Amino acid sequence: MARWNRSSFFLSAWLLAAPALAQLPLNLPQSPKPGSDALTNPAFSADVSFLFNLESNFAEDTASGGGPAFAKWFAEDAVTLSDGKAPVTGRAAIAAQATWSPETYQLTWRPEGGRMGPNGDMGFTWGHYESSFKDRDGSVKKTSGRYMTVWKKQKDNSWKVALDASNTEPPVKEDCCKLP
Repeated sequence: MARWNRSSFFLSAWLLAAPALAQLPLNLPQSPKPGSDALTNPAFSADVSFLFNLESNFAEDTASGGGPAFAKWFAEDAVTLSDGKAPVTGRAAIAAQATWSPETYQLTWRPEGGRMGPNGDMGFTWGHYESSFKDRDGSVKKTSGRYMTVWKKQKDNSWKVALDASNTEPPVKEDCCKLP
C-alpha cells in the first residue's frame, strides 16, 4: 500500500490541478512607464502618480539646486546606499557629502515604477539615473544606473526620502569578454 505524506498529497493535487491552472489567464501588473496612466497600465494608480510627482519634484530641485537641494529631501534618519561605498546615515551626513553645485555635477533621474504601501504612509519608486561631471582633466564623464527611493510620510504630513539606493549600469553584453 502506498504511503501518503504531505509532500505526495500536494504533488498529486498539483498534478491534477495543473491542466486547469494552465488555462487561467495570468494578468500580472507591469511597472508603469513614464507618462503612463491607469488606462494603459493597471499597476498605475493615484498612489503611484503621487509618488511619481514627489520623485519629479525631488529631481527638479536637485537639477537646479545641486547637492544642498538633494539633501533637503531626506528624513532625519535617512540612509543612502551607493556602489562600493559605505552606507551614509542621517540627513546631516548626507548633506555633508552632497556639496556639489549644478555647474559642476548634474544628476537627473526618472521614475519607471513604484508602489505605495497598504497604509499609505510609505512607498517606493525605481527608475534610471544619469550623471555628468568633469574630471580633473576637464573631460566630461558620464555614469548611469538604476535607483530606488523609499518615501515615508512624516509626522507633519510631509514626505521625505527614507532610503536612496543606486547602482551603476552593468556592462553592455558585448563588452563582457573584451580584452584591453
